Amino acid sequence: MNYTEKGSKVYLFSIVLVAVIGGLLFGYDTAVISGAEKGLQAFFMGASDFTYTDTIHGITSSSALIGCIIGSALSGFFASNLGRKKSLFIAGVFFFLSALGSYLPEFLFFDYGVPSYSLLIAFNLYRVLGGVGVGLASAICPMYIAEIAPSNIRGTLVSWNQFAIIFGQLVVYFVNFLILGDNVNPVIKAVEGVNQILNPEAAAWTTETGWRLMFVSEAVPAGLFSLLVLLVPETPRYLAMSGKDEKALFVLSRINGITNAKKILAEIKATAEEKTEKLFTYGWMVIFIGIMLSVFQQAVGINAVLYFAPRIFETMGMGNPMVQTVIMGVINILFTLLAVFTVEKWGRKPLLISGSIGMAIGAFGVALCNVVTGLPAIVSVVSIMVYSASFMFSWGPICWVLIAEIFPNTIRGAAVAIAVAFQWIFNFIVSSTFVPMYNMSVGDMGEKFGHMFAYALYGIICVIAALFVWRLVPETKGKTLEDMSKLWKKRK
Repeated sequence: MNYTEKGSKVYLFSIVLVAVIGGLLFGYDTAVISGAEKGLQAFFMGASDFTYTDTIHGITSSSALIGCIIGSALSGFFASNLGRKKSLFIAGVFFFLSALGSYLPEFLFFDYGVPSYSLLIAFNLYRVLGGVGVGLASAICPMYIAEIAPSNIRGTLVSWNQFAIIFGQLVVYFVNFLILGDNVNPVIKAVEGVNQILNPEAAAWTTETGWRLMFVSEAVPAGLFSLLVLLVPETPRYLAMSGKDEKALFVLSRINGITNAKKILAEIKATAEEKTEKLFTYGWMVIFIGIMLSVFQQAVGINAVLYFAPRIFETMGMGNPMVQTVIMGVINILFTLLAVFTVEKWGRKPLLISGSIGMAIGAFGVALCNVVTGLPAIVSVVSIMVYSASFMFSWGPICWVLIAEIFPNTIRGAAVAIAVAFQWIFNFIVSSTFVPMYNMSVGDMGEKFGHMFAYALYGIICVIAALFVWRLVPETKGKTLEDMSKLWKKRK
């Protein structure tokens, strides 16, 4: 092999760019439901063999998250046995097949355009398949980038994966907006306890075709990702652990230059067989904190906003809710960048605590708008934006940073898998309960009670999250991964 004397940043960045498309697909797949869910609901409300309730719709809108739990649980097995590159290719294929299947769930077995309970199951299975891809990508994309990147810029490059996730959500908000065009979403309201479509003729195109096009739009980036992954190398760490030292050195030399590559390979070989310890070697508190970081990241309710943004803006009386959704996506991008560029300067805890307080203010603001009559709709919209932006510079990226840092080396693999699994489990719980909770009708307040209750609950959880971080979470800024072992031994 011809080893390179000088490393190439262009080569490195091109590899990382391919890997972060996996993050973009992660964001795209989880947020595509935001534009499609109302047309999807109207479509299945036309079924004659079952009643499509709010609870069923909540589960259907969140079914991809079941796949996320499965995918994240299997990610360690895939990455260790098939390698990082092949695992990412499999994730890309799952994204692609899910996009096609969600577009045409009738494929082979059902009549086109005839909603039924069996078709609903088929649709959900395709969404679960895409979720498995998300689960794999959520764990393996950061792992791939971390193992490819030089240590001096590893943190920055890994953090761009989180940016790609949020960018993927913005892209799909915009794509959904373009697909909807001059067409309208169905207006669905409970009349005497039964959901009805108030504008069936006006929303006919969205109900029959619109939601399908939104789902199939993902096939374009998914197909591109699957092809590009075939062109990138396997990570040097995996190659070295598989006994392919020559290939590992070749990849390292192209990134770092041959002199540095030899040093890095020697370090990799020295740690290729890390000793492992029992999960609770450092006590139960480190595992508890890792799990609760994941739980709070979801329990604050952010994905209920991201997945159902157009529905929320519509209930606020905004003219075109898809426009507000795109604006929110742009704000999310800007505030994610704030975290990327300040996490090493300000620290993890200050960002999490200030973000929790900002989210609480935003959530309580939305709740208040549903209690106090006469407030202009813009107050609710601004409150939602504050809530979302506060998450984007705090719990969104910083939770992933802390989960990667907080565990001692010897238990990191098992501990991270447990924490990420809890993240997807609570993502599913929050997303599947939002619609029935949001539409809850009580007394004279009617559905406004559900709107108020949902955001008041999320606001209270945000306050508890701030207290949790303040009292229990250690600051990891400036600490090495080895320092974490000493820290938890002292706390034990």
